[in-house]
Amino acid sequence: MQRFHPVVASWFSEQFSAPSSCQAQGWPHIMDGEDTLVVAPTGSGKTLAAFLVAIDGLLRQAEAGGLGDAVQVIYVSPLKALSNDIQRNLAGPLQQMAEVAAGMGIDMPRVRTALRTGDTPPAERQKMLRHPPHILITTPESLYLLLTAERSRSMLRTTRTVIVDELHSLQRDKRGSHLALSLARLDHICPMRPARIGLSATVKPLAAAARFLVGASRCDDSGAPLCAVVDCGHQRDLDLAVEVPPTDLEAVCSNEQWADIYDRIADLSGDHRTTLVFVNTRRVAERIALRLAERLGEGQVAAHHGSMSKDRRLSLEERLKAGELQVLVATASLELGIDVGAVDLVCQIESPRSISTFLQRVGRSGHASGRRSRGRLFPTSRDELVECAALCSAVKAGRLDRSQPPCAPLDILAQQIVAECSCEVWDQERLLALVRDAAPYADLEDQTFEALVAMLSCGVSLALGRSTALLHRDRLEGTLSGRRGSRMRAIECGGAIPDLADYRVVKEPDDTFVGSLDEDFAVESMAGDVFILGTTSWRILRVERGGVVRVADAQGAPPAIPFWRGEA
Repeated sequence: MQRFHPVVASWFSEQFSAPSSCQAQGWPHIMDGEDTLVVAPTGSGKTLAAFLVAIDGLLRQAEAGGLGDAVQVIYVSPLKALSNDIQRNLAGPLQQMAEVAAGMGIDMPRVRTALRTGDTPPAERQKMLRHPPHILITTPESLYLLLTAERSRSMLRTTRTVIVDELHSLQRDKRGSHLALSLARLDHICPMRPARIGLSATVKPLAAAARFLVGASRCDDSGAPLCAVVDCGHQRDLDLAVEVPPTDLEAVCSNEQWADIYDRIADLSGDHRTTLVFVNTRRVAERIALRLAERLGEGQVAAHHGSMSKDRRLSLEERLKAGELQVLVATASLELGIDVGAVDLVCQIESPRSISTFLQRVGRSGHASGRRSRGRLFPTSRDELVECAALCSAVKAGRLDRSQPPCAPLDILAQQIVAECSCEVWDQERLLALVRDAAPYADLEDQTFEALVAMLSCGVSLALGRSTALLHRDRLEGTLSGRRGSRMRAIECGGAIPDLADYRVVKEPDDTFVGSLDEDFAVESMAGDVFILGTTSWRILRVERGGVVRVADAQGAPPAIPFWRGEA
């Protein structure tokens, strides 16, 4: 702690008895401006390890009179709920540090944070552009949009540090490839390359994760990434057990066995203050929440998933933290890193299909250093029983899933090329070098890049002609630039999350946004039908062609359970 500003050091000493292992090992590397990968169990203080150094740097600038309105720290997380949580958890320490500074007679300017996700209202986005925050909290998709829009792109040029949380969750799929290219684009616009800090509790292998974090160009002659790796392991003190119904499991779970599962969860929740139940689909979340509410009483159980409105999700997260909910049934929307308060028990319904996913979910209980995590697995078939047994065996042996990231996905690359060329004119060879700096594209072949550029500059051949070209290609100069409308196309169609064309559910008469329904479910429904969303029964008033379902409170009438196609 000797290297920290006195205000930061004093605040930390008041809040904690001593730094955790990952903090003590990580701080020297982060303070020296090194790219750093911190791997440690959930609840060990990884996020604070990264943010405390960043806040220390901001305080020192403020003391020297050089802290202007400029983005200096970008925090990227894969979940909007995690971003919301981080912003709330930063507000308290920053306020406390201001009070510590006042007690020391130090006039500390306010360190401002801002949240930019798909849920951020337009007014807040405009406010952010007029008065940039010092710490910007965002998601991979929103970072891409900020890099592509003209005014926000300029706002990011002052970035000094990028924190990538839950690295394993991003590295394993196309969202990670998308983020890797965005980080390469961010490096390009910044006069000095921002330091990168990666955080994860369950990532393997470490060398591949470090290379993904820092980029393919920052490796030594042997190919090892130039990145400090702080490896504190992933294992915690776990209390795990597999729960099976009294009757033998079959190929499919019967209604009687489901009833046994509901009864057992209700019994377990009675022995704990707060229980978090994870499921794999939104339909199952709604169904289990409905059945548990019948057993535990109204107001004691709620469902949490991505098809609920932002306000509803935030309200449930706050109620869970305050201990006002006995059971919360969630999908992956609460899986990663979120501080959900004093959760005593985690139940996993059906196999989570992944060791790291299970560890992340169980880690929501006892989410603090030194506490024990309790988890119960509920298989619903014989096949899942075998999976759950193998899962417990792997956890006990300390094994993790090996990440298998996609290799150079071209649909993602096409998006990023159009977005970047819409911002400025690029030499084709320089653009290829920038693309190859992102680890997933390090081995991209010249002819593949050439073919992709040709497609984007000529349009796709269709039966009735060609689609609109998105790039202008000057073969004499060897340059690429965006055509008219390309920037807007890149903004509207970016990202690796598929557009599901869901219908908005709006409560009348006050036009309150409730959540969203699968398009097929909405179209197949009729006025008068009752369905459940967020453990509340809604009666359909009408289904509008513009993708809106108008509803009213059904006052607890027996509901149908909606479905969302493709989510399993």
